[in-house]
Amino acid sequence: MASIKAPELDEHHLQRAIDLAAEARGHTSPNPLVGAVIVKDGRAIGEGYHAAAGELHAEAVALAVCEEDPAGATLYVSLEPCAHAGRTPPCTDAIIAAAIARVVVASDDPTSKAAGRGLGILRDEGIQVETVGGELGHAARLLNQPFRKHARTGRPLVILKSAMTLDGKVATSTGDSKWISGESSRARAHRWRSECDAVAVGIHTVSADDPLLTSRVEGVGRQPRRVVFDSEASLALDSKLARSADEVPLIVICSRAAKRGATDSLRAAGVEVIVTTGENEAARVCNALDELGQREVQSLLLEGGPHLAGVFLETGEIDEARMFIAPMIIGGREAKGAVEAQGVERIDDAVRAMTTAIEQIDEDVLITARLREW
Repeated sequence: MASIKAPELDEHHLQRAIDLAAEARGHTSPNPLVGAVIVKDGRAIGEGYHAAAGELHAEAVALAVCEEDPAGATLYVSLEPCAHAGRTPPCTDAIIAAAIARVVVASDDPTSKAAGRGLGILRDEGIQVETVGGELGHAARLLNQPFRKHARTGRPLVILKSAMTLDGKVATSTGDSKWISGESSRARAHRWRSECDAVAVGIHTVSADDPLLTSRVEGVGRQPRRVVFDSEASLALDSKLARSADEVPLIVICSRAAKRGATDSLRAAGVEVIVTTGENEAARVCNALDELGQREVQSLLLEGGPHLAGVFLETGEIDEARMFIAPMIIGGREAKGAVEAQGVERIDDAVRAMTTAIEQIDEDVLITARLREW
């Protein structure tokens, strides 16, 4: 490897730590994604990442595989080391025991049990601690947006996914929507399901499509929890979702308008039922997000339909939108648009993206818009 001078050296190793963290995408929740690199005399002697909740943290993995004594080395880590005992011992203890001389951190941990505590402990032990900002710090924070939002609000990060035509339609006037997006786009969406804690749809989408809502791609480490927003708990017991509730967790979110008999039948079929409170639909969605957050759902892929997407938009709880645009035009006054709600009266009041990215996927175009950052 060519020699790299500081601060380029720090940036190089921090970027490697961030790249390592991303290797476990979809496997660590409710823990964050974390990568670590240990460098001594300008050479990386150990590296690793947190592979799954309950397994060793990134710092411990990197220390365990060191090619030589890490005493006096620099530890580069994408997220500040933990100082509390959870499923594994505190990383600060391992860092101190290894006599690491310097720790360089790309992003903070916003949880109440962390929030700089670990860095303070390391400084008290005489370890040089540095944090970075700029693009690397931003990249490290973006990697853990679900973790960060949940830590700060108790609610999951909400990602709106939709597939639409050039004229913004997600179905014809008869409700036909299969398939607007191409096969590669649908495979990408299945990958997103595997990376999220839960996937959500409204009861109208279930009634129209009878979906399974599982991730059907190779190498899936886990299936997301399926969530149906169904105010009257009317989900059919012979639906694919209800019949697979014993295999993949299913949550039905209803209102107090749901009849006891309907909710009892769903529970008997193995479905978890959450009865939300609130004076209107938007308030009940917010209550549902609180309930999901309490169940350690940190990321929610919102797949439809247009009415539910509109309610989520009105709550201000959509953090990111991933929209497939297919090269076709449906037309028709009664054809469904991607988001239905009261909407804004003035363009100045529209929800605007902070950042956008555009990608060609075969014939489709994927537009990813970040609406908020945590």
